[in-house]
Amino acid sequence: MQPAGPVSSRLPDFPWDKLTEHAARARAHPGGIVDLSIGTPVDPTPNVVQQALREAADSPGYPTTIGLEATRQAAIDWLRRRFGVTGLGLGGVLPVIGSKELIGSLAVHLGIGSGDLVVYPELAYPTYEVGAALAGARSVATDSLTALGPEVPRLLWLNSPSNPTGRVLPPEHLRKVVDWCRERGTILVSDECYLECAWDTRPTSVLHPDVTGGSHEGVLAVHSLSKRSNLAGYRCAFVAGDPALVGELLAVRKNLGLQMPMPQQRAMIAALDDDAHVVEQHATYAARRAKLKEALLLAGFRVDHSEASLYLWATRGEDCWETVSWFAERGILVAPGEFYGPAGRQHVRVAFTATDEHVDAGVARLTGRS
Repeated sequence: MQPAGPVSSRLPDFPWDKLTEHAARARAHPGGIVDLSIGTPVDPTPNVVQQALREAADSPGYPTTIGLEATRQAAIDWLRRRFGVTGLGLGGVLPVIGSKELIGSLAVHLGIGSGDLVVYPELAYPTYEVGAALAGARSVATDSLTALGPEVPRLLWLNSPSNPTGRVLPPEHLRKVVDWCRERGTILVSDECYLECAWDTRPTSVLHPDVTGGSHEGVLAVHSLSKRSNLAGYRCAFVAGDPALVGELLAVRKNLGLQMPMPQQRAMIAALDDDAHVVEQHATYAARRAKLKEALLLAGFRVDHSEASLYLWATRGEDCWETVSWFAERGILVAPGEFYGPAGRQHVRVAFTATDEHVDAGVARLTGRS
């Protein structure tokens, strides 16, 4: 028997490597680079969270995989308070070490493998495809369930608000997808990491009773504190929903020793319990978004969707790499839409997570004032 090839051979190319040349050109700009290509937070971690981390620093023992009851209760309380999610119990919540790790490993941990089909959005965060590849499953990127014909996926991903487009799926659409999946026994997982980053609408969680009919059977939602609370460096996230599915994940993760550190759990509780810092951060992002959107429109771009998330999905009807090059000449780095699927080939993703200084510099360059 021939040995299996390296796991890396099953994975798509890491897309960000393709930006190297354009990043170098942007850095050569006399005013330096304005990096709008990634959505990493740049504002301070809230004081209430930093204080909780300090107070929990003396943590010599092992944490449990299931996490503190207080951590899970904070997640339940937050979902109920902010998004009207009811019916969640402690067995339906599991803290995890960053949402990307969970998304990339979820298919494997749920026993999905060769011969199974994973479906994810037509324009999507690349980790859904990576997770399917790691599991050895087939994957299809589509927004049309009818296009699947009689084939039934084992796992279907939703992402609302979307990365990269900022599109928000209305509750009636979410309900149709929940019903479709339940009729076929498909596991439905909604990536909701941008739920509190909304501008022109109010997103609905897939766990809301108007969507699920009051039962979370067959449904999970993934949440992250990276964006809402500037906690990307803390790796605080959780998955919630069907306690049977959460239990499957827990059983596998126990054996792998996947445990969120205790200090981070205390920080997570503090972040979820506090709404004031979220309101303040939201206002900061809203101001940056407004400036960049106006500058893009003045520069001849059209902004599609973008009603939520931390990005503007912009186009001027040309190949995305031409647009990336145009931005790089002005010392600005953006992400080509192609990174998120073939349907993005005429768009770029412009993040507004840069500092006020860098956003203002980007606006000046886009509008010809610099």
